[in-house]
Amino acid sequence: MKKVFIGVLLMAALAALGTYFYKGTDEYKTQKEIAENIIRFHVRANSDSEEDQSLKLAVKDAVVLFLKDELSDANNLDEARNILYDDIDRIEEIARGVIGDRGYEYNVNVYFEKAYFPMKVYGDMSFPPGEYEAFRVDIGGAEGKNWWCVLFPPLCFVDSSYSVVPDETKEQFKNVLSEGAYEAVTLRDLDENSYRIRFKFLKFLNKFFE
Repeated sequence: MKKVFIGVLLMAALAALGTYFYKGTDEYKTQKEIAENIIRFHVRANSDSEEDQSLKLAVKDAVVLFLKDELSDANNLDEARNILYDDIDRIEEIARGVIGDRGYEYNVNVYFEKAYFPMKVYGDMSFPPGEYEAFRVDIGGAEGKNWWCVLFPPLCFVDSSYSVVPDETKEQFKNVLSEGAYEAVTLRDLDENSYRIRFKFLKFLNKFFE
């Protein structure tokens, strides 16, 4: 038991030390800039059962379809945030409708939060680990895996199966990020079948926050 306790303390100390040094790096400053200019979107399932995960995707599809039109006229982060605040009740209603139609009685909670997220990759774009503002839809106990994307700029409305994000969507990111931050979230070809993922400095810490 003592060895386990010491091991836990050591891991915590390494994580704290890594975070301390990371905050002095260009990568940290870039992550902060990215986080200040985007809103992430997370839909968390009730559990990891096949049925609950399928329900999560159905709720996601309905909410994303609704928000595609709602956010189409958002020209900046504040406008997008205000639209989402105004739509919270409607989004809860949409989610409950999908849940009820499938025969479930799960509660739905829709809210904004700021939380740490591990590194994520969407198509040929990557988002570094760190604290982000996120718009969340929790289904039931919200103890299952989540589906994610970026609501603003509107990465959510791009098919996640695409290996390359369309230039039109990338242009919207380019409009809100500095050149350095934009290049940081864009994966560059190493060869025909692989990409170089940036922000590896803190990737080993992801397991502490997942």
